Amino acid sequence: MNICADLHIHTLVSDHAFSTVAEICARASKIGLKAVAITDHGAVMPDAPHSWHFFGLGGLPRVIDGLFVIRGAEANVTDEKGTLDVRAELLDFIIASMHADAYEPSDHDRHTQAWLAMCGNPSVDCLGHVGQPEFPFDYEAVVKRCADTGTMIEINNASKSIRGGSWDNCAEIAKLCKKHGVAVAVTSDAHSEWRVGDFKHSLKLLEDVGFPEELVVNADWERLKKYFRERRGLEIK
Repeated sequence: MNICADLHIHTLVSDHAFSTVAEICARASKIGLKAVAITDHGAVMPDAPHSWHFFGLGGLPRVIDGLFVIRGAEANVTDEKGTLDVRAELLDFIIASMHADAYEPSDHDRHTQAWLAMCGNPSVDCLGHVGQPEFPFDYEAVVKRCADTGTMIEINNASKSIRGGSWDNCAEIAKLCKKHGVAVAVTSDAHSEWRVGDFKHSLKLLEDVGFPEELVVNADWERLKKYFRERRGLEIK
C-alpha cells in the first residue's frame, strides 16, 4: 500500500515539535508524498500555538516544493458536547484527539459520549489516536457512528512507540472499521521532519488485519482529492 499524503504533522509552533513548514515540505517532497496536512495543537494544550497561527495558515502557499498543503489542526476533545478548541472555518481538515492535559481521563461511558459527540460535529473530519488505554470507550458504538457521519479514524503510526498499550486496541478498532466500512487515514503524527512519511507500523497493522485498501483515504491520490472535494469543498490539484 502506498500512502500519498501525510495527514498529521506538527511544526515547531507546537513546543514539543522541532521542524518548520519548509523543512517538513522539503522532506515530504524528497520521499515522494503529494500532500501534507499541517496539524498543530488546538488552544487547550499547554504548548499550543497562539490562535493567530491558524489565521496565518491561510497565508501559506497552497503548493510548496510540489506538495499540496492542507491547512489543519489537531483539536482537543474537552467535553462530552463536541466542543472544539479551534476555529473550524479557518481550516481544511480537523483531527479531534483526547489528550490528558486537555481532557482528564475518567470513565468508559464519558469517553464514549465524548467521541460520539465529536462524530456529531460536522467540522470534525477524523478521530485521532483512539487506541489509548487511558481513554477506554465503546469501540463498536463509536465506529458505527463514524460510519453514519462519514468521520474517519486515524491509524497513527506514532502510537506504536509512544502510547504504551495502544497497539492491540488500534488493531481491534481497525477490524471494526473494516466490518462497518469506515474509512481510515494512515498518519505519521510526525513531530520532526525525520518522521514525516513514517507509516511502517500502521501499514503492518492494516496488513495483519486484512484491511481493504479502498477504505484508506490517503492510499490513493484520486480518492484523497475526492474526499476533500466532497467533504470540504476543497479542490486539491
